[in-house]
Amino acid sequence: MRIAPRSTTCAATRFRPSSASSTLTSSPSLPASIEEGSTFSMPTVRGECLLKYQLRPKREWQRDTTLDCNTDEFIAEALELPSFQESVEEYRKNVQENPAPGEKRSQYPEIVFLGTGSAIPMKIRNVSSTLVNLSPDKSVLLDCGEGTFGQLCRHYGQQIDRVLCSLTAVFVSHLHADHHTGLLNILLQREHALASLGKPFQPLLVVAPTQLRAWLQQYHNQCQEILHHVSMIPAKCLQKGAEVSNTTLERLISLLLETCDLQEFQTCLVRHCKHAFGCALVHSSGWKVVYSGDTMPCEALVQMGKDATLLIHEATLEDGLEEEAVEKTHSTTSQAINVGMRMNAEFIMLNHFSQRYAKIPLFSPDFNEKVGIAFDHMKVCFGDFPTVPKLIPPLKALFADDIEEMVERREKRELRLVRAALLTQQADSPEDREPQQKRAHTDEPHSPQSKKVRAQ
Repeated sequence: MRIAPRSTTCAATRFRPSSASSTLTSSPSLPASIEEGSTFSMPTVRGECLLKYQLRPKREWQRDTTLDCNTDEFIAEALELPSFQESVEEYRKNVQENPAPGEKRSQYPEIVFLGTGSAIPMKIRNVSSTLVNLSPDKSVLLDCGEGTFGQLCRHYGQQIDRVLCSLTAVFVSHLHADHHTGLLNILLQREHALASLGKPFQPLLVVAPTQLRAWLQQYHNQCQEILHHVSMIPAKCLQKGAEVSNTTLERLISLLLETCDLQEFQTCLVRHCKHAFGCALVHSSGWKVVYSGDTMPCEALVQMGKDATLLIHEATLEDGLEEEAVEKTHSTTSQAINVGMRMNAEFIMLNHFSQRYAKIPLFSPDFNEKVGIAFDHMKVCFGDFPTVPKLIPPLKALFADDIEEMVERREKRELRLVRAALLTQQADSPEDREPQQKRAHTDEPHSPQSKKVRAQ
């Protein structure tokens, strides 16, 4: 299991202090980032974010505000946090003493979390996207929110073309922007990757609500031709008991199962917006991965995911915000864990956190050895199941200040609710109502209406 930082927003990024040493004065025209061995007839400079060139009073390059992604500095800073180093040592000891069973050590399937936040992309969590690598050359993308291609580039670097060529199918759970707007760029970049590696072009299999076709059609008509990139399978056709009489669809479903080496690719309607789906992938080797998409606790998902090897379930909100979860048709952390327990899932990975929990969500008492939390660029395989929950103590130590702040906000919110409940109870109390009525009767001659009557 590996958690990699986003290279463009690394937690180790620091502003260099303003000092004489940070201003390059050795040459008035060239910074330290001069390209050596340039084929041009004049020196060239590698551009950097916030790099400045001063004209007056002295011509010089200035790098006092450029960003430096210093991972060593970040690690050193983290090791100074109270109890963090001890938690890491305890984690290492537990991992060494309790290695994963031999049958679970296979590299595949490998789940790569590309986006674990909700609603809008943020610098720590991008929006929904999860890559399931079925084998070295086959993969499925579960949702494809804005910025998914950028996340793939950051995670795989120079291997991006190979990864795009191995992509065989995309599942889009519903038509909210944080789940499907990254699809267009994936389709276009995949075509470039296939051409770059000299591989024949084939349309990408897309399992999605039927309404996605209208969105693709509009883009095709108004912007650029895109429909030839897609072989679409309506998600409703993969529901249990669904009848498919269309021979083209039958062929595409068979191709999906054969290409991905799946026994079954099943969908079910979930409790979110209209035409929202969850899915279950059952591999020929026997494992089963279930993806909830966005949903409130859903019985249909529980039934479809019975005895899953892995459940990936949204946990948008913390416990105590159940009413807000109902309004927004999402789940709290404990609700998501409870779905996994009822499903008898072997392991539960929580994702799709509200961006108010960008660094880390609040933990509930329901967290146990079968539950983990996802981060962007985290990748896990089944052999990591015993390891992932052991990360929670080091994470609590690492983000102790953030957790304390969230706990304080929760306590203030609960206090406001208690006060509001007391005021409501007092307003409804018969003992309080009678004096109020008497005061109202006493004050009646002084009301504006009474004054107007007397004036007349």
